[in-house]
Amino acid sequence: MRRSHFRPPDILPASTPPPNALQAAVITHLGAQAPRFVIDWVDECVSTNTALIENTPADDGRVHVLVAERQSAGRGRRGRQWQSWPDGSLTFSSVWHFARGTPAPAGLSLVAGVAVARALERLGVVGLQLKWPNDVLVNGEKLVGILVELSTGRARGLAAVIGIGINLRLPPDVRIEAQAGVTDLAHALDGDVPGRPALLAALLAELDNLLATYASGGFPAVKGAWEQRNAFAELPVRICGDEASLEGICAGVDDDGALLLRTATGTQRILAGDVSLRPLGGDAP
Repeated sequence: MRRSHFRPPDILPASTPPPNALQAAVITHLGAQAPRFVIDWVDECVSTNTALIENTPADDGRVHVLVAERQSAGRGRRGRQWQSWPDGSLTFSSVWHFARGTPAPAGLSLVAGVAVARALERLGVVGLQLKWPNDVLVNGEKLVGILVELSTGRARGLAAVIGIGINLRLPPDVRIEAQAGVTDLAHALDGDVPGRPALLAALLAELDNLLATYASGGFPAVKGAWEQRNAFAELPVRICGDEASLEGICAGVDDDGALLLRTATGTQRILAGDVSLRPLGGDAP
């Protein structure tokens, strides 16, 4: 049996309690960090990221979090659908404000990935890996997706909306777009899935801690932690972009979060694209 550094006391409930009870439970689990957050747990919305992008809360010194039981049009990266299931997923977005004049945050999706990985490691998940730029894997299978979007809306400065979707219990025979292998927290923790309020609190607390480090030191302060969990470190990969694909060896990430691809013509910086392992003697899936 796996041992963890921290185990929340409540286990995933058989039925969903009222949203106000869920919000209160998150605040309880956050403890001393609770004043940092405003939690809004709703039954349904189009997309938590869309809702916060279209109506970004003003910067009041707190992190505004929107959690949805269901999303009618959840969004993933590169226009893909973000799939979720009642009681089988945790999907939420949060708004993080940056001072006026701050350049677009570099490597923010990678920082969020490290924060999620650290929180899950504390819960006892082993085999966690990070796939550039926005997926958290367990032994090569996708567990968490991350979508970061920037908003200038009502915010006095720059605001980043960080959307996170984590699989808790997947339906049988599920298929997720553009993802060969998926897994869930039930498999990663041998069925001992923490309650969603406790899990959300653990994720928010780690995001708060790591983004404070990022705010003071930039992505280089977090780069080493990401590299330690790089799923494709020094492996042959294929980068598929909108118009072309590149192949090479994954050489890590640059100080701004760009992927470094070592090719026959030298090392190239990749700012966007989908990464997959390049099979020897075959085509990538």
